[in-house]
Amino acid sequence: MTQPFDEPFDHFRAWLAEAEASEPNNPTAMSLATADAQGRPSCRMVLLKGVEGGGFVFYTNTESHKGRDLAANPRAALCFHWKSLDRQVRVEGTVEPVTATEADAYFASRARGSRIGAWASQQSRPLADRRTLKRAVAHYGFRFGVGEIPRPPHWSGYRVLPERIEFWTDRAFRLHDRFLYTREGEGWAVERLYP
Repeated sequence: MTQPFDEPFDHFRAWLAEAEASEPNNPTAMSLATADAQGRPSCRMVLLKGVEGGGFVFYTNTESHKGRDLAANPRAALCFHWKSLDRQVRVEGTVEPVTATEADAYFASRARGSRIGAWASQQSRPLADRRTLKRAVAHYGFRFGVGEIPRPPHWSGYRVLPERIEFWTDRAFRLHDRFLYTREGEGWAVERLYP
């Protein structure tokens, strides 16, 4: 990459398409960094489920560690690293919940076992043993039988609305290519950064 795109979402979609063709596993995997009300950071891997509504969308249990962080401090950072392409994308911005309609639609698209798991798991809280989790899965499997499985009230999605997006490409002798897009009103300013 020697020149940036005019718009960072076009840039990202082009790189994601290349990653989907070359990454051996989970090209949509991204690290998600959050911080609690005291500023203590936390980071974990999640899967990108869409680039829409001006942001990067993922879904989770809203009562999880990340959900509690985002309730207290609705800012986050994302990092995509595609080793097969020697590329990385970093995103920083504010976070908003997706709409109930979006969450319902995505939840309905998930595998049945994943939907039951969303009801059974008290994500991020202490678990006595694996058998307790299996009993919860069996309970909800019996409860819903072969019928519809509604989205749990504690399960939804978030949209990271970027203020900054940096695209990084590995180059020889650590002379990497870096382009930083910064939100300016409705548009974006872009600049090249030193490696």
